[in-house]
Amino acid sequence: MFDDLRKLSHRFLSITNSSYRRYIIRSINFDTRMSLIVGQRGVGKTTTLVQLLLDRVEGDIFDNRILYIQSDHFKIATMSLYEIAEEFSTLGGKWIAFDEVHKYPNWSNELKSIYDTFPELQIFASGSSALELYKGSHDLSRRAIRHYMNGMSFREYLELIYDIELQTYSLNDLCHTHERIAAEIIAKLSKQDQKVIPLFQQYLKNGYYPFFHELNDEALYKTVLEQNLHTTIESDIAAIFPTLTGNSIKKIKQLLIFIANAVPFTPNWKKIMSALEIGDDRTLKLYFKHLEDAGLIRCLSRASKKFSALESPEKVYLDNPNQIFAISSFDRFKKGTIRETFFLSMVSQQHGICLPKSGDFIVDDMYTFEVGGKNKTFHQISSTKDAYLACDDIEQGAGGKIPLWLFGFLY
Repeated sequence: MFDDLRKLSHRFLSITNSSYRRYIIRSINFDTRMSLIVGQRGVGKTTTLVQLLLDRVEGDIFDNRILYIQSDHFKIATMSLYEIAEEFSTLGGKWIAFDEVHKYPNWSNELKSIYDTFPELQIFASGSSALELYKGSHDLSRRAIRHYMNGMSFREYLELIYDIELQTYSLNDLCHTHERIAAEIIAKLSKQDQKVIPLFQQYLKNGYYPFFHELNDEALYKTVLEQNLHTTIESDIAAIFPTLTGNSIKKIKQLLIFIANAVPFTPNWKKIMSALEIGDDRTLKLYFKHLEDAGLIRCLSRASKKFSALESPEKVYLDNPNQIFAISSFDRFKKGTIRETFFLSMVSQQHGICLPKSGDFIVDDMYTFEVGGKNKTFHQISSTKDAYLACDDIEQGAGGKIPLWLFGFLY
């Protein structure tokens, strides 16, 4: 049986390896004994696990010290995760990866037992964005380091498509030296005979999830993305929260579509409850939280009000612009929504974002941003300290007017 698992591991390591390395591999030192990578479907968690394993054995997929396990594969049905780790350790194994671990029953308890029993093993695992480390007595928070994996930034998209190397910049860099930074990036793209604005517009449609590079078909990409969003609710959320009924899952899917066709908006609980036939606002707010935890939506509050899980967000967005093109009604969404969603998606990876009194976003309670087109002015934020414009459709900015696309270089 274990020989079959080794063969399966060799196959996955062979077909899933990629030469391109995402930001999470480059920026994090995975040296703790247990690392849990969570994120949406399609952001590249499996590829990252494979790279983490192969990095430890100089790329040798047949090295018996590494083992990749697809947690929901039918071949592991006769063995528990613990039994697999036990035999692997006995045979001299050192590094083991459990992919999509949330699909395995009692995953938290088994990972805890593996961690406590086999100190010689380094454990990597991946799971849905909604995966919790707190499971009663099986609390992994003191053992596993949880890393959230975002989709591709605009910088990563350009690196992957054109095989070039581009550096990241801090938000402070963008605010104070964006003219120089933009000029350097534009010069690099010019060597590829490319212009940044059309590339950015393409990224907004299909650049967030790396599997577009494999499909290379915009219509198919949208179809797969839409299916992934539904599967996240039907399979991933349902697996993590098994008390949800079939009707609850149906309502959560309806809520996502409702949000997609109305973003950005301030929730009117009575209106949504009536439209979706949901009995009480507490249940509705819990559904919102499930969608947010799963990485499908982003909820914002006012800067002066940090809302808890079941309080009311002031504004709701989809997670990233690609989702808008995949599931929103094209006659409803506006360019401004796409711009704001991109800004929120990129900046929130490393920074806290709230809604200010003036402008669109306040970042880290310090920088205020107004997001808009190339003709956007400072009128709305003229009296605000540390205020900037993030403007679409411009290659380069000046002063406090920063090209929107540059915010795709934060990670």
